Amino acid sequence: MEKNKKKRILMAFFGVLLCGACVGVLQKSSLGADPFTCFVTAFANLAHSTYGKIYPIITGVLLVGVFLVERHYIGIATIFNLFGTGAMADLTVKLLDQILPQPGLAVRILLLIAGVVFSSLAASLYFTADLGVSAYDAVSLIAANKYKLCAFRICRITTDLLCVITGFICAVVIGVGTVITALFMGPIIQWFNTHLSEPFLYGEAKKTP
Repeated sequence: MEKNKKKRILMAFFGVLLCGACVGVLQKSSLGADPFTCFVTAFANLAHSTYGKIYPIITGVLLVGVFLVERHYIGIATIFNLFGTGAMADLTVKLLDQILPQPGLAVRILLLIAGVVFSSLAASLYFTADLGVSAYDAVSLIAANKYKLCAFRICRITTDLLCVITGFICAVVIGVGTVITALFMGPIIQWFNTHLSEPFLYGEAKKTP
């Protein structure tokens, strides 16, 4: 059991750091990022700040609401997410700015593909670890499961749409990457769950068919 817990913590920690790095990669591609990244970037633009500085503020505000309403969604992975994602995103952007100061379209497309694939891997590790969810993920879960406003899928589409609209109003790049993350990350996450995350955590015997 203790060994399994250590694996969960390792998966959650690595998943959060990888997620932050992928946010930076998607930002560098300038082809659109996931909805919540658009939302945070919108406020970063308004404050003339960076994603990494604004992310813990917005996530922290949401986290207070989650704590007051349905605190069982909060775990060690939630804390990793609060402090690790934004900082890792800013660091990745700085490194890529040095390595690829002015990437062409082909390189940007490769960055987009890498960002989507490895974001899916990060999410798979993070979710499979089952040590809490991000404050943003918890919002839709609470709306669907506690308040029964609508099915989780509809709640998530609604929050994602509000994030994208906010980003668009604040001059955030809304592009093909935003659409791709919405349509394709789910199936890719499931593939990683089946072929990597679950076998790593439980062993081949527990692998989902």
